[in-house]
Amino acid sequence: MTKKYITRSPEETVELGKRLGERLRAGDVVAYRGGLGAGKTTMTRGIALGMGLKDDVSSPTFALVNEYSGEKRLCHFDMYRISGAADLESTGFFDYLGDGCVIAVEWSENIADELPDTAVTVTIEAVSEDVREITVSGDERFDI
Repeated sequence: MTKKYITRSPEETVELGKRLGERLRAGDVVAYRGGLGAGKTTMTRGIALGMGLKDDVSSPTFALVNEYSGEKRLCHFDMYRISGAADLESTGFFDYLGDGCVIAVEWSENIADELPDTAVTVTIEAVSEDVREITVSGDERFDI
């Protein structure tokens, strides 16, 4: 199932992410698509809130992965500099897949062949400075 949403501010993007995060379960993978500054990290802030996590979510650009924990775990990856399975192996990504955390992957198109078929795809397109068109594709849980 695929649904489109329009958000008109970063706060609305966080709110949409929060609704998505409330529906995520251990082992789910969220595969983001969208350019620089589209709002992927902003959406992940909302997902963390929806999962009940209180951490300050930031872009994992330099760390490759940021982990946030509470009752649930969120592992937030940045694959901008990853160009395939060989590079991906060095990130520890495959270890996280079976680790029971929710995984959010920025620049998922760089590792598309390595993502599970069940990944929830979130495409974020900047329409203007604050307006985003966000397309969510996943199972019926994500009719948010």
